[in-house]
Amino acid sequence: MKKELIFDLKSPYRNNFQIYAFRFGNGRPSAAIVGAMRGDEAQQQFICSQVVKNLIGIEQRGLIREGHEILVIPSANHFSMNINTRFWAMDNTDGNRMFPGYDKGETTQRIAAALFEAVKGYQFGIQLASFYLHGDFIPHVRVLDTGYQDMEAAKTFGMPYVLLRDPVSFDTTLLNYNWQIFGTQAYSVYSGYTDAVNKRSAKLSWKAILRFLHKNKIITYHIHDGYNPAIVNEKDLYSVTSTRGGILYQRRWAGDDVKRGDLIAKILDPYDGSTLSEITAPVSGELFFSHQKPLVSQNTLIYRIAEYS
Repeated sequence: MKKELIFDLKSPYRNNFQIYAFRFGNGRPSAAIVGAMRGDEAQQQFICSQVVKNLIGIEQRGLIREGHEILVIPSANHFSMNINTRFWAMDNTDGNRMFPGYDKGETTQRIAAALFEAVKGYQFGIQLASFYLHGDFIPHVRVLDTGYQDMEAAKTFGMPYVLLRDPVSFDTTLLNYNWQIFGTQAYSVYSGYTDAVNKRSAKLSWKAILRFLHKNKIITYHIHDGYNPAIVNEKDLYSVTSTRGGILYQRRWAGDDVKRGDLIAKILDPYDGSTLSEITAPVSGELFFSHQKPLVSQNTLIYRIAEYS
């Protein structure tokens, strides 16, 4: 394992902002793995640290296949993580929406340019990602439908779901999208948590990454096959929104099976606790996403359901 400095930014107030990469094996660039891109991605940082820890042992045992190189970047925004801010601390910009970057631009553009320069050209790209909605997800692999994706390879993570997403205009600035456009098979791994470390979900995710590396003949790592994943297009998930504002009193959570008509949540009056609205499942399926915050406004997305075929 080699630890390399790939970006160094001077700071007038504290130590330099530095991004490090860990390089394993040698040969053709086979897999690049990127961890926390935002300051609240504690779960993603933890997962990536465990990937590094496992790859150190795998390399020491000679289990990285000859002619393959793996690059891991655990964190690209620890300045913001130090002060519990999701986006870049200085100007509140989202570094994950600055790709492929510009080395003479604003700070996050320069960070993105350095990061992308380090990870482009690999056969596979894996990002530990988080979603903009605050809530719990079923762990899954997300793939952007750019026309370059390989869904069969996505299945080899062995996670419960592979989610295919049709990109919209602002997705063109994502790491995942630019990876694909520049010839890398890119996958975003969602563990279901962001600003809290859930060890069970984290372990499922880092083992999925090691399983992917094994199944695609980059490492030798004996592990069970995991799930036979369901492939779902994001536009086919049923969205359930709140019909009133108030206290969200949930009866079901992400990962629960529901039948059409089941009571899954109530909206309560914040003053007297009376029921303002009852939320029922519009279809039978598995709750793919559940909202996490206790207070909701009207028309807030509170559930997404993967319908049973």
